[in-house]
Amino acid sequence: MSSRELDSAGIIDPALRRSYERCRELNAQYGKTYYLATLLLPPAKRPFVHALYGLARFADEIVDMMSGRVSDALRRDRLEQWAAQFFADLDRGSSSEAIITAVIDTAQRWHIPRAHFEAFFTSMAMDLSVAEYASYDELYTYVYGSAAVIGLQVVPILEPTNQAAYAYAIDLGIAFQLANFIRDVNEDLDRGRVYLPLDELAAFGVTRRDLEQRKATPPIKEALAFQIARVRQLEERSKIGITMLHPATQPCIDAARELYCGIVDEVERIDYEVFDKRARVSLARRMQVAAPAWIAARRARREFGSGATAVL
Repeated sequence: MSSRELDSAGIIDPALRRSYERCRELNAQYGKTYYLATLLLPPAKRPFVHALYGLARFADEIVDMMSGRVSDALRRDRLEQWAAQFFADLDRGSSSEAIITAVIDTAQRWHIPRAHFEAFFTSMAMDLSVAEYASYDELYTYVYGSAAVIGLQVVPILEPTNQAAYAYAIDLGIAFQLANFIRDVNEDLDRGRVYLPLDELAAFGVTRRDLEQRKATPPIKEALAFQIARVRQLEERSKIGITMLHPATQPCIDAARELYCGIVDEVERIDYEVFDKRARVSLARRMQVAAPAWIAARRARREFGSGATAVL
């Protein structure tokens, strides 16, 4: 992370700067689309988004990346211990752990409610005990904590001009997560999970056992198309909320929307063959989105400024 970004954000303490840099490294390594979008934000806002990504990524590392190497019980214990440390440190206002240190600082500066972090860790724990969801209503409980609250955490940093922006952030966060589920059906099966509502699959004559055959049959393709329609509906609705953010932050979120929801376009392009291929947004499309977004972001900063810098 450049000194300019940290200086602009008012992050002066050397240890705190190292904590934010650790979170930035996680974002750059694992969240390439998110990282690209974050670079469209004013420099003073980037470190805080990196911190929130770092928290989500570290928890995901415990839940998913350690899968197969350690038992579910040990992963559950590790997640519970880390969550307990996080909340104890959050209540105390300080931490000795690098990622938590940056997140606490971000939460304090931008007044992010504790409840958002509680919902997040609840959903992370569900991944260690829930293997499938009978309905979309049941799935919503999971995606609210795993995705919607990430949007709710970020919105204060983006400086909404209307409180309704929070509701639209929920829509966009869920759209991102559902796009992931559609792309990652095969990988999720490897982890023993299905994130497509079973009753909606059944409406197309598809069962979990059918998915486990790992062949994109016509009924499975129809079921995936149904899920894609929901992503697009949520994405379209979320566009209103983007206009309610500070002008200098809008290009970032709009680019993230187009790139991440664009995953479902790629699923369609590969004819729903999600068991044989992993749908990816091409580098050409990323650049096609990023170039005009970069111009729009620079223009917005010139015309409207970079927004407020949070201070403790």
